Amino acid sequence: MSPTMVEHSGLDIMCLNKYCHSSSSSSSSEHDKKVFSKLKQSLSGDYPGKNAEILSGQYGTNVLLIGAALMLAIAHHGPAVKEEHLLSFVTCLMILQLIWMMWYILVRDRQKNSRTEKDVHATTCWIRGGLTLLALLSLIMDAFRIGYYVGYQSCVSAVLGVYPVIHATHTIAQVHFLWFHIKDVIKSFETFERFGVIHAVFTNLLLWCNGVMSEAEHFLNNHKRRLSALGYGNLTIVHSEPHCNCTTSTCSMFSSSLYYLYPFNIEYHIFVSAMLFVMWKNIGRTIDLSSNQKRMATKTQGLTLGPILGLLALASTIGILVVYITHVEESLRMRQSAISMFYIYGMVMLVFMCSASASGLLIYRADHMPLDTSKNPSRQLDTELLFGSSIGSWLMSWCSIVAVLGTNSSPPYRWTNLIYSLLIVLEKYIQNLFIIESLYRQQEDGEREDPELPASPEIFSVTSSLAPPYNGIINRAYETPDRTCVTMENEQEESGQMYRCPRKPSELWILPAFGCRPQYDNGLEQETFGFSIWTTVLNFAIPLNLFYRMHSVASLFEVFRRV
Repeated sequence: MSPTMVEHSGLDIMCLNKYCHSSSSSSSSEHDKKVFSKLKQSLSGDYPGKNAEILSGQYGTNVLLIGAALMLAIAHHGPAVKEEHLLSFVTCLMILQLIWMMWYILVRDRQKNSRTEKDVHATTCWIRGGLTLLALLSLIMDAFRIGYYVGYQSCVSAVLGVYPVIHATHTIAQVHFLWFHIKDVIKSFETFERFGVIHAVFTNLLLWCNGVMSEAEHFLNNHKRRLSALGYGNLTIVHSEPHCNCTTSTCSMFSSSLYYLYPFNIEYHIFVSAMLFVMWKNIGRTIDLSSNQKRMATKTQGLTLGPILGLLALASTIGILVVYITHVEESLRMRQSAISMFYIYGMVMLVFMCSASASGLLIYRADHMPLDTSKNPSRQLDTELLFGSSIGSWLMSWCSIVAVLGTNSSPPYRWTNLIYSLLIVLEKYIQNLFIIESLYRQQEDGEREDPELPASPEIFSVTSSLAPPYNGIINRAYETPDRTCVTMENEQEESGQMYRCPRKPSELWILPAFGCRPQYDNGLEQETFGFSIWTTVLNFAIPLNLFYRMHSVASLFEVFRRV
């Protein structure tokens, strides 16, 4: 081989190498162009949306913090900030939300010829119907507020009369908005709409906080009255009655009835906040049409025993509630008996609930079905709400455990309090895992939609449809208040088998919502942590616990409907 050939061969081999100068320049240039195009696409595409999301989120958070600052000042009962200042601020927020909702509805009416994308997972008629019922009870509360103002109008601020009128108008308009527009995926005026929706979210959160504060103050004053009757001194009871005589004979009835309606008003606003938050997350979202469809219902049998057991559990819970409220105000012996009865009943219910959740998880493990990891803001929010609202109950339970183990006194309910608190921690741990696995569970390949059957009416959860048709969920289990594990009817026909699991009694949110709060009455935690610290813990934990129970009832009832 000649030197020239060798030289050329060597040059050819070098030029084939990836480090060849010309190839390197070309590759580098193409790489720079790709990087620049990606950067340009990012700056012109997603970043403005992200900026609007961050800015609107910060706006809503600061609105909430302003209201929280006013509420903290009011809780001090000083002369500078009064209730009418907070109500004026909240009233202005509600008026702004009313203006935004009217603008949104008018814009949508002008665009009625253009097709608006919908997120079928955002809500259902069931959850909207449940919220409508809660809204009606809130309207009754507004009527009582107006009646209360009429009786004392000579010595109270006019804001106390304007606030319930605006709140009632806000409630009616918001329910209309939820029925007809909550599923909308907004693609126009995105930045403005982000601020409008997040304003609505935090307005409802602030109304929720206001209701929680009012209810907590009412229970705290009742607790102080009980302690004063037992001989404890140096307890200041805040009297909120106006300094004038009522001009009607119904003022006391209006005042006392308000506190029985607060739980419904509180749950209404927190559920509305969750639904509107899903709408906010959906702004500008690209919907996958193949997964944005509801699954059809499947025929099932053998689901009658669970609801019957649940109704029995509900009836017994109401009976325990009545007995507890009756006897906790009596002598020390009757009071201790009432507290012991509450803990024993709670232990029995929690054992059933733990067993039901654990059985459902075992059945899921036996099925070996994969999880659905597709993007679903509603389902993700359900998961986050379950975990977040569990913190309150867990904090309260661990404080009770520390108090029981550290106290020197030994009332008859000391060790039942310990077992009850441990079961609370365990039950939420297992139940959260079961609910989340149900929400993320895929359906079997053999299960298919039946076009002749009506769509499944998913129930009272932020997540309306647990899964898309091809990435759905087989929830072989668990209604609420009673969860029954069975196979689908088509599998029953093929194999002749039916799997069952223990039934789960009704959730226990009714007891603490309407007066069964032994954490105020047993004295163990107060002896360990002190009156101020323990009441602060309760004021933080009890509202979260009530929301957790309501939300878990909603999620479990939805799972039951998917059986």
